[in-house]
Amino acid sequence: MMKGKYEYWLTSEGLLQIEGWARDGLTDEQIAGNMGIGYSTLQTWKSKYQDIRDTLKKGKEVVDLQVENALLKRALGYHYDEVTMENGIETKRVTKEVIPDTTAQIFWLKNRRPDKWRDKQDLQVSGALETEQSKLDDLIRQMRGGDG
Repeated sequence: MMKGKYEYWLTSEGLLQIEGWARDGLTDEQIAGNMGIGYSTLQTWKSKYQDIRDTLKKGKEVVDLQVENALLKRALGYHYDEVTMENGIETKRVTKEVIPDTTAQIFWLKNRRPDKWRDKQDLQVSGALETEQSKLDDLIRQMRGGDG
């Protein structure tokens, strides 16, 4: 393999390796290291060679979708079968339940519906601001008989 040579990384074999690394969750820095190049070189190649850019994007999208699906499954809860095997023969099957995870639900809602679920809410306040001094001035006016 001609590590570090862009020509290799544009072949179907090279692109398949890049996609696999991206799908495995490696960062661009780690992928560049595996390719035998610097991070800045990978960034240059991404802007210069659409095949490399598209391959990285495709690989990362697969992982992102898997994580998104796992988070949703955890947020909603699910059932699974626990199988006990002895000598290669199934001896027991039990359906178990994983209850919905509130932390996963909160994370999902804060990120997918920030308009309703983010911690920081933007509130608009209108009207006059009345200070303690203005209240005191009003009280003195009232005690003096009105006009002040």
